[in-house]
Amino acid sequence: MAGIGLLALVLTLLLFRQNVVVLLLAAAAYVHLVWGDGQLIYLIEDLWISLDNEVLLAIPMFLIAGNLMTRGSIARRLIEIARVTTTMLPGGLGVATILSCALFAAISGSSPVTLLAVGSILYPALLQNGYSRRFALGAVTSGGTLGIVIPPSIPLILYGLVTEKSIADLFIAGVIPGLMLTTALASYALWHNRKLPTSPFDGRLLYRAVKDGIWALLMPVILLGGIYTGYFSPTEAAAVALAYGLFVEMFIHRELGLKDFFATTVDTAKMLGMLFPIVAVALSLKTILTIEGIPQAIATWVSDTVPNKIAFLLAVNLLLLLVGCLFDVVSAILILAPLLIGPAMALGIDPIHLGIIMVINLEIGFLTPPIGLNLIVAMTAFKESFREICIAVLPFISIILVVLLIVTLVPQTALVLVR
Repeated sequence: MAGIGLLALVLTLLLFRQNVVVLLLAAAAYVHLVWGDGQLIYLIEDLWISLDNEVLLAIPMFLIAGNLMTRGSIARRLIEIARVTTTMLPGGLGVATILSCALFAAISGSSPVTLLAVGSILYPALLQNGYSRRFALGAVTSGGTLGIVIPPSIPLILYGLVTEKSIADLFIAGVIPGLMLTTALASYALWHNRKLPTSPFDGRLLYRAVKDGIWALLMPVILLGGIYTGYFSPTEAAAVALAYGLFVEMFIHRELGLKDFFATTVDTAKMLGMLFPIVAVALSLKTILTIEGIPQAIATWVSDTVPNKIAFLLAVNLLLLLVGCLFDVVSAILILAPLLIGPAMALGIDPIHLGIIMVINLEIGFLTPPIGLNLIVAMTAFKESFREICIAVLPFISIILVVLLIVTLVPQTALVLVR
């Protein structure tokens, strides 16, 4: 009966279209009252303890760094390097769009930030150079999702936080799947635009672009190199990204001042004001569920019901694709990761592999209605209809699904660099 009551509570709140914070807070309070010791004071304590974690410091610093580079010129210089490098290819600007998203994703860790930073520059350029409006919309909207797969990735940080797995290992595991996605999307850009005219390669333009953008180009090298060599932790990497980006934009490129930094910090604080309450409540709910043995009970049931790990992974993919249509990536990870990791490990599935599968699935959720965040951001930024953007991303979703299937069935694509 208690379980039915919880389900009824959640469905009622969904019916009245309450936001995810209210839903999670009500669910956590219900679990404390029914399965816990009946004292809501412990819920308040859990909220505080959940946020008292230095790993969470990485999120605001990565977000501020990404927003600073969008306001400044690091994003523009990275895009110019990608553009002049691919100019001799048919569909080269389309390839440059995907590569630019990958480069910026390796700095910002955020999908919407990547979309806005790259799309604001390359979307009009694609239209001016003869690319179809539908391809241009699909490329910048879908390429922006690389921001949550290629490390550093905020969703991977959250997955590591709620499952207590190494965030550095998760970052390393995301490299090959991220490169696979980038290659697949860039290959489609080449094939789709193969009849467009090309421009001859100009070494002088490349030299000038690299000279102007060398400080921007060093950013992902320093950031990822430091993490992968173990020189600094992901949280320290976020601090390095922020300090480096601020130094380059203010003292080398000289395109930002203290007012810009203050405005960026305020904008980021507004974003965190929506994010951290969800994190706190979700982690509190995870704590009480763990104490009451709910994940272990689910793991036992799945082990007795699902015939093998391949069947489990395919079922998880279907679940996450559905959840991605209805929930944002943060809520989906915070709610589902603690529940799925127990059954996965019981079946012999590596939790790092599961994390990469979850993030790629939820990447697709950025592109699927009705909650697809990139669709909404692109609709607002590019003044296009929601329907048109949904149609534009369909070929890209198909490509991501193929890569997802490969990563699911071949665990070494995610684990080979970790082991």
